[in-house]
Amino acid sequence: MFNIITIGSATMDVFVESDDANIVSVCTKNKKSEFMSYPYGAKVEITDFDSQVGGGGVNTAVNFANLGFKTSVICKIGDDIYSEGILKSFENKKNIDTSNIIQDPNVSTGFSIILTSFQGDRTVLAHRGANAMIKKSDINFDAIKKAKFLYIAPMNGDSTKVLDDIVKFADENNVFVCFNAGTSSIKRGFNYIKKILESAEIVVMNRDEASMSTGIQIRPDTRTEKFSEEKIHPDLKAIFKKLKIGDTQIIVITDGSHGAYAYDGEHYYFCPVYDGPVVSTLGAGDAFASTFCAALGKTKLDIGRSLMYASVNSAGVVSEFGATQGLRTFKQIEEMLQARPEYTYEILE
Repeated sequence: MFNIITIGSATMDVFVESDDANIVSVCTKNKKSEFMSYPYGAKVEITDFDSQVGGGGVNTAVNFANLGFKTSVICKIGDDIYSEGILKSFENKKNIDTSNIIQDPNVSTGFSIILTSFQGDRTVLAHRGANAMIKKSDINFDAIKKAKFLYIAPMNGDSTKVLDDIVKFADENNVFVCFNAGTSSIKRGFNYIKKILESAEIVVMNRDEASMSTGIQIRPDTRTEKFSEEKIHPDLKAIFKKLKIGDTQIIVITDGSHGAYAYDGEHYYFCPVYDGPVVSTLGAGDAFASTFCAALGKTKLDIGRSLMYASVNSAGVVSEFGATQGLRTFKQIEEMLQARPEYTYEILE
């Protein structure tokens, strides 16, 4: 029996960094957007280059296994050079079962080019491939039934159509569900998301995803970076209340460099970012969400402490190229927290 099954994407990620990249900011009355740009028509020199296996299903499976859980991963790949790289990456990974990986020779494996800026952030050029083609008939439901925990990473394209059946099946068989919503699912509308929320014990979204899924905008005219002084933005509070459907459900909203929030129906929790070097932010969200889920068991449902564990592990990932290269064990996370006793969370009300 597996402790955890993850389902999501599997990709071959190619990281490209160039010192010639520019960050261009564009402001309107209600919005500020930033774009990465390169000289048009020029031959741009690459400063650094690397390739790694990634994707939400893979990243989270590797993290759970690294934290000591017996893990199986459900993802879909093709039969090509990139699928060979993905399968080979699991050969020396302890605690990871690959028997539920779906391989289809008629589709191409997911592939991404990650353009990394000097600020550490990134723009991803993504070819979804097989990741957008998971069908109900592909899923090993018996494996899900035998698991204790199902982690659903963001899914793409037509693959989102299987989420209803997967979550309903897990709920009927008393399998604990963590749902990390992705843009493809959110675009199907709140009524669709609501069905999944009804069965998920933990829901994790970033601020933009949470705003998009609920239709509630966080107004820039009242927004401040001093969240701990403001306690909690009223628009963010409204988003939490709309997303929280189940009585025992925990909702987590990450807000990039501003930190992360959680709501359990009684209290709002805030945890700042665990500071450290930033090389690439790819995989930070996967590390944060999966670590939070794992840490809840480790900390006996201490939500604030679990946010701290998640932030530390996420900081490890962004400190290196690759979505799983900087992952920490529970022991390493605890040592890092002990080294910074001033780092803590806050209960806002």
